[in-house]
Amino acid sequence: MFPRMTKSQRLELSRRAFLLASSALPFAAHAASQTVTPKRLLVLGGTGFIGPHIIESAIRRGFSVTLFHRGKTNPTLFADNPKVERILGDRNTGFEGLAGKKWDAVVDTSGYFPRQIEASAKALKDAVKQYVFVSSISVYKDTDKPIDESSPVGTIPDPTIEKISEGAYGPLKALCEQAATRVMQGRALIVRPGYIVGPRDSSDRFTYWLLRTQRGGEMVVPGDPSDPIQVIDGRDLADWIVRMVEAGQNGTFNATGPSKPLTMQEVLAACKQVTKADVRHTFIPTDYLRKNKLSEEFPIWSPPSGDSAYFHKVSISKAIAAGLTFRPLVETLTDTLTWWKTLPPERQAKPRSGLTADKEAAILKAFRESLAKP
Repeated sequence: MFPRMTKSQRLELSRRAFLLASSALPFAAHAASQTVTPKRLLVLGGTGFIGPHIIESAIRRGFSVTLFHRGKTNPTLFADNPKVERILGDRNTGFEGLAGKKWDAVVDTSGYFPRQIEASAKALKDAVKQYVFVSSISVYKDTDKPIDESSPVGTIPDPTIEKISEGAYGPLKALCEQAATRVMQGRALIVRPGYIVGPRDSSDRFTYWLLRTQRGGEMVVPGDPSDPIQVIDGRDLADWIVRMVEAGQNGTFNATGPSKPLTMQEVLAACKQVTKADVRHTFIPTDYLRKNKLSEEFPIWSPPSGDSAYFHKVSISKAIAAGLTFRPLVETLTDTLTWWKTLPPERQAKPRSGLTADKEAAILKAFRESLAKP
């Protein structure tokens, strides 16, 4: 129980309470009069895979979003969302539709050639505070050595070419990064993702392992169960990019995942957990795959030796220190399967990556025959 107070003590307590409340009133009134202006985000492209995730994440965090797109890929996306301003235009012909507007940041998800980034950055440098360019870990020159953000990037003899090939994709992305950094002068955030996976991934590369597991039976798997795999859910990447915009953080960051090493066996186990399929794995050694020119047949996986020894061992410590987080792999796979089932039957009938059943059977047959030879 509280001790009993005299009348004078009660009066003094009341007087102090009144003074404290009175002194707080100006501050409370000032705080109430303050309105928080939402961050303004411009997204170039943004109707394919990672773009919609970024827009949805930004909306959840109270951003005001402008989508500048051609209206060709998913043309009605966000059409009914009052929080998204949609402006039709082609970055290759100009930004007249954006004249007179300003944003806190622009996120560029659709740049592949340095000419595009140079033109975009110059057109927007006075309209935005920050330029976010989504690049790729493919920029790195040497994947047979440890990789962090300071590792050398690839080059190309003719930087003006505008044809994407296996040897040109990475160097062209590196030139795009350089253009954004040069024009924005300290106001560029360069994001280098690895394989981006999850719902909306139209490449079907990571989805292949989920769908193949679901089919069950004997399943051919490349390499060794302990081979490393690095992937990042597109939603985790999007959330982090939006938080980096909120913080105004610039610089260059590798952004793949997860936070702890992931193996092929763990990926397969998670696929089996999600699909509940009766599947048996037959691993085919890397040496055999290389000898028979089969290494490129399997999506996502790369030999953890030779030229690709560090392709799935890219350092992401800098991004993790800057707040990059990851959801459980099972959640990514579950949501991916749910999304896949919403696609039209004709699309589901034609996966865009991985082995066909006939091709897989032929590889397995030839491998067994090789083991039987003296």
